Amino acid sequence: MVPLTQIHSIPAQPQSAPCETIGWLPHPRLRRWVFGYAGFRAGALTRIPHRLLPLNHATLLIDFTDPYALVTGARSTPTLAGHTDWAYGVSVGLTPAGVSALFGVPMPELAETAARLSDVRGRGVAGLAERLGAAPDWPTRFALLDTVLTSWAADTVADRQSDGGLVAAAWWRLSHSPERLRIGALADRLGVSRRYLELGFRRQIGLSPATVARTARFQRAVGSLLHGTDLAGTAADTGYADQPHFTREVRALSGLTPTELCAFLQDHLPRPG
Repeated sequence: MVPLTQIHSIPAQPQSAPCETIGWLPHPRLRRWVFGYAGFRAGALTRIPHRLLPLNHATLLIDFTDPYALVTGARSTPTLAGHTDWAYGVSVGLTPAGVSALFGVPMPELAETAARLSDVRGRGVAGLAERLGAAPDWPTRFALLDTVLTSWAADTVADRQSDGGLVAAAWWRLSHSPERLRIGALADRLGVSRRYLELGFRRQIGLSPATVARTARFQRAVGSLLHGTDLAGTAADTGYADQPHFTREVRALSGLTPTELCAFLQDHLPRPG
């Protein structure tokens, strides 16, 4: 099991009962493509609209009560638009290589948008939501996902760009490193120019390195708030210059004030599996 540290979305309106979530690691054979699963269940067990938050990775979202499985791309802005109502299901966090391996499309094609799974995958998706929903428990569901996603990767052509490994390494460091990384310093570490890195990100990620770094810092702040750190402590711990700067960034990247965001995060409580 893995703790839930990145938040794909939050309810669009306050809820009477919190959403339960459970994080899980995929099988090691999938780690290049899938870095995490998250099971979720709305407290009221009814489908509710959600606000999608900025995120650096693509997400496969399957509601067990709805055949409309959704793939959301990496995004730099929040949105309430589209098919964002769900109640009980699982989300799958995908690396750039995972988008290519599982769906056969480059990650930039999904950036800032969402699509039906059937439109991007096209085969092997019928009945998946029902099969997952019928499983007796979360470990069984996650094991089933391991099997299904492994089969998808086996029959899809993966990304073959020669610099894919370098860009993927840079994306991973910016997205998941606990430290705040400067783009120029990261390029120097990797032995390339900043311009080279920026072009590679546009071609393979769909977002600039600076946007990825900004979104990663916002997500670290969300995780800090989710686990009970106060606003001032979160601003300081995640590298914002001061609390006004933190407030402006939270407004820009969530559409909410920090206090409003905290209130919604209280409805998004992780639980042990």
